[in-house]
Amino acid sequence: MRKLILSPCGTSLLTNGSNEIERKLVNKHANANEIHDANDKKLLEERIRTVREKLLSCSFEEAKKLSAELNGIISLYNGLIPKEASQDYYILLCTDTWLGEQTALLVESWLKKQNLTTEVRRQKDLQTNNLESFQVALSDLVQWCEEVIKGYKDSQYYVIFNLTGGFKSVQGFLQTLALFYADESVYIFETGNELLRIPRLPVKMAEVDYIRQNLAAFRRLSLELSDKSDSTEKIPETFLLEIDGEKTLSAWGEIVWHSAKKEIYKDCVYESPINKVRFSQKFLKSVENLETDRCVLVNQKVDQLCKYLQTKQNVSSLDFKELKGNPKPPSTHEIDAWSDKDAKRIFCHYENGILVLDELGKGFH
Repeated sequence: MRKLILSPCGTSLLTNGSNEIERKLVNKHANANEIHDANDKKLLEERIRTVREKLLSCSFEEAKKLSAELNGIISLYNGLIPKEASQDYYILLCTDTWLGEQTALLVESWLKKQNLTTEVRRQKDLQTNNLESFQVALSDLVQWCEEVIKGYKDSQYYVIFNLTGGFKSVQGFLQTLALFYADESVYIFETGNELLRIPRLPVKMAEVDYIRQNLAAFRRLSLELSDKSDSTEKIPETFLLEIDGEKTLSAWGEIVWHSAKKEIYKDCVYESPINKVRFSQKFLKSVENLETDRCVLVNQKVDQLCKYLQTKQNVSSLDFKELKGNPKPPSTHEIDAWSDKDAKRIFCHYENGILVLDELGKGFH
């Protein structure tokens, strides 16, 4: 089975074997997006060049000693990179800093030398010197896992979180994410040589029923459509993040929401979370006996539609457009419900500034 290996990256590769001046420079610029001091940048680039030359000419055992990230990856393959590893995919997650990205690129250069397919992901706002930015970055990371990592799992990849490198604050959060998105997570045991493998444990979210009771509020928060008049008193503070007076879901709130939503959206087609969208009786009748996976799709489309009406961001999967030639009055517009199986559309029209969903039915293509 093909593997997807996600490895957070720190900067220890630059400090291992460095002199005091180099270590001080790394610490000084650890959270900088860019290095503006020309002399400091020149010294750091020299250090990066030295490390790259050493890394690309060393043995596997030496690479394990130089890089915690490579220690985990090489140990995962029992000390050697087999030919079949070329089918695997490696994502190196780094902080939103110049040094973080440069260190990840060093690890990538070694992996590419082994003919492995890699990607460096510089996670926006992921820094350890600003708590608010860090929390925003973690929420974005959950969304990315939901879209990207889940996609690999759906494509039958075996997902491994390699947590031997990176900053402790990031490692801790990824260990929580691993419960939901990884098949296993791996560490190097304290001896520095043995790989500790932690399989995915079944997670039952006790919050599912709780979220059902506050579903509209959670949907608005997840879509970033919540306003100051929204009551969030019944939602625990750990699920919320407030920025400039606006509330959204925190990283933990995102995890809980995405996990619970998968089950909740199977139950039925829920009312719109905003009053700009209303369901007609004919529409409700047309979605009455849907299979569970179709209920999920319709609920997701309603979410996308609400987001579009507020932000005018018409994603391609929504395909909101005007009908030509008045083929289905009173409907004037349509969106894509799903394109597989029997390919259905949702027909709708505007009424006093409200978008009314008229019916789920077959398209005219």
